[in-house]
This record gives sequence, C-alpha cells and structure tokens, in this order.
Amino acid sequence: MIRHVAIVGAGFSGTLLAINLLRHDGPAATLIERGDAAGLGVAYGTRQSDHLLNVRAANMSAFPDRPDHFAAWLAGRGGAAGPADFVPRALYGVYLRETLAAAQAAAPGRLTVVDGEAVDIDGATVLLKDGSRVAADAVVLAVGNLAPQVPPGLERIAELPGFVGNPWAAGATTGLAHGDTVLLIGTGLTMVDVALTLEAQGFAGRIVALSRRGLLPHRHAPATPPAQPLRERPRPPLSALVRTVRARGEAIGWRSAIDELRPFTQGIWAAAEPGERRRFLRHLRPWWDIHRHRLAPAVADRVESMVASGRLTLLAGKSCDAQAVEGGVMVAWRPRGESAVRQIHATRVISCIGPQGDVARTDDPLLSALVSAGRIRPDSEHLGIDVEVTGRVLHADGESDERLFAIGPMTRGAFWEIVAVPDLRRQVWDVARYLSNAHWVGGEGL
Repeated sequence: MIRHVAIVGAGFSGTLLAINLLRHDGPAATLIERGDAAGLGVAYGTRQSDHLLNVRAANMSAFPDRPDHFAAWLAGRGGAAGPADFVPRALYGVYLRETLAAAQAAAPGRLTVVDGEAVDIDGATVLLKDGSRVAADAVVLAVGNLAPQVPPGLERIAELPGFVGNPWAAGATTGLAHGDTVLLIGTGLTMVDVALTLEAQGFAGRIVALSRRGLLPHRHAPATPPAQPLRERPRPPLSALVRTVRARGEAIGWRSAIDELRPFTQGIWAAAEPGERRRFLRHLRPWWDIHRHRLAPAVADRVESMVASGRLTLLAGKSCDAQAVEGGVMVAWRPRGESAVRQIHATRVISCIGPQGDVARTDDPLLSALVSAGRIRPDSEHLGIDVEVTGRVLHADGESDERLFAIGPMTRGAFWEIVAVPDLRRQVWDVARYLSNAHWVGGEGL
C-alpha cells in the first residue's frame, strides 16, 4: 500500500503532482527541491516581466477539471489581464506557489517540502547529497529539463569562461561591455529569452544567433472561433500526415491546423513506427517546433524590432570549431548550403540549443546513478527516460518498476507532446489519481 510518495523536483510537474495528491486525498508526500523554491522551476523562476507565457491565460489552468482556475485567479487579483492575454511567466509562478499553499492549508501535515539534492534512490528511499534520507513507498522523478549539452564543434571551449553551457546560470548574461559580441547557439524559444534578457539589462553590443536553419518561432495570431474539429486521429505514414496538415492549413489556416492536432498528438506519436519517429526528428522537428511553440505577440514584436534595428542577427549554419583568443573566443561556422567556413569573434558564447535528453550521457548525479544501477534507461530515441503510459519507469531489462515513476518533459520519448502546461497537467492528474487509487485499494494496481 502506498502511504507516502517522495517527489524529486519541485518545478511545475512536481509541484502540481503534490497539489493533486492533496486534492485527491491520496498518500502523504515529500517534495524534494534543490533550487530556491517549490513551484518555480526554470520556466516560472524568471523575474523579468517581458518573459511571457506562450499560451493564453484561458488555457493555463493547473487542473483539467477546472479549466477556468487560472483565469479566475487572475480576475481575483484585480489586474488588467484577461483570459485572452499572455501574462508574465513570473506571475504564473506566483499562481503555482499560491495554489500549493492553498492545498497545504486545506490538508495540514500531509505535505513536507525538503531543501536538498537527490543523488540516488535505494528502493523507494531517496538519498540526499547531505547524507540524509527520505523513506517512501514510491518515488516520482519530476526533474524537469536537463541543462543543454555542448553544441557540436564547441567542445574545445566548453571549459572556458567565455562559454556558458546553461543559459539560466547566474551571471550568464552579465559582465558584458558596450562593444562586446554575444553569440547565441540556437534560434528557438530559449534564444528569445536570452536576447530579451540582454536587452532588458541594457546590453548595447552585438547579439548573433546561429542555428542550422536560422528559424525563429512564429507568432500567435489573434484568437479566432474554432473550426470544425477533426473527428479522428490522422494516420501514419508521416508523408500522409504532412499532406493532411497542409490541406487543413489551406482550409482553416496553419495555426488552426496545428492546434487541432493537440488532442491526437500523443496518439500519433505512440502509433508511429520507430523509423517514422526518427524521420520526424531528423527532418521535420525544427519546422514543427517553430509552428507549434509560438511566441506571444508582444514578444514577437520585440524580436522583430531587434532584428530590424540590427541589434539581433540571425544566421543559418553550423558551428565547426572554436578556440580561445584575446578578448573571448573565435568560432568557426559554415553557412547553410555553403562549403566555405567563416568566423565570429565573440566575447561570450551561450548555448541555447535546448535541453539534453539522453540519460545515458547526462552528468546529473541522480540520473547517472539510476542508469548505472539499471533502474532507468533512455527511450528508443534518447529523448528522455523510458516509461510506461502509467508513468512507471522501465529498467534496463525492460521490466517496469513498481515503485519508481517519472513525469514531465523527461518522458517525451513516450508522449512527445509533454512540455506545455495543457499536456503536463493531464499527465500529472492521471499519475496522481493512479497513486491515490493505490493508496486506498492497497496497491492492487501495482
């Protein structure tokens, strides 16, 4: 019988799991967080008011059974933001912390928050870096996204002060002079955040962003009435799916054609053959990302203004090599479609290529220990931790673990679309009910 659940990680997924366990009158929980505060994580720990949500407030409720919860919370604060607005991510962090506090107040004594770093798991006992232990009946890994890997070609500068491997690290964007050049590797949402941070801090130097295709995320358009929805899940193969989306895009607009896939995306991914998944990741993923994960209009306006004024330069190509030089680093890169190599002298290089997912290569102490012990394994595409649909992790031999679960972005190998709030809240809701049911029925389901 599950009487106590240890949750490793108190970002969005871990915090919301704790809240839902309390709401479902499930087992007691201990929330373990090595960061500053529960309920923040990387996404909502920002303090910048211009870092906005990429989803309208109307679809940002923490609970699938209360879709207006966040909009009602906003209204209760008496602010000007409404359901159709893209509000600051920092404000959403306040919402999560207040929701957690309200759940704790309604169920006193059933949730403990521990400040510490988990480094290993023995059965269902979490070992912390300071030597202490948290004994539980089940453990849920809610570790969020891992730090980015070193971009290809930049290995020689990875240990230099001029290279920043984690764009969220303290000091990543500070200490720069007026005439400096900052090279951002990647042109997606993380790059946008870093560029806006540099501008907000008054950086007046040159910002250059480099990625294989030089693609920026598209912007959200004004909300429109929903079209007649799809009645069934589009079927593989991948080529047929692309044709279907293009045809729907011509009929109802590409944004609506992408958005109406949301109820089916996880099913499409689950039904795809391994070869289809690999082709998607190799050829279509960059295009999917810029259409699917869009910018709030105000953010898109800022980025376009930076590009138009020359404060931000976008380049399409790949980094080839780098070396230390006086005043920073020299990065060699090859423009897309060309053979000649060019060079960029940068004071600082910041990796914005997105999170590392391959748990077989990570240097995270906890995940490394679990991989070495055979308790977790990478999924077939090395996007994260291999799990069953219930969230149970799979051992190296393919057997599921009755006491170890994973939720959040690190389960993208099984679900693909599991990074945005609408998808995460459903997963967390399901896992909380699963654990709560096991709590009451004596664990027969496990």
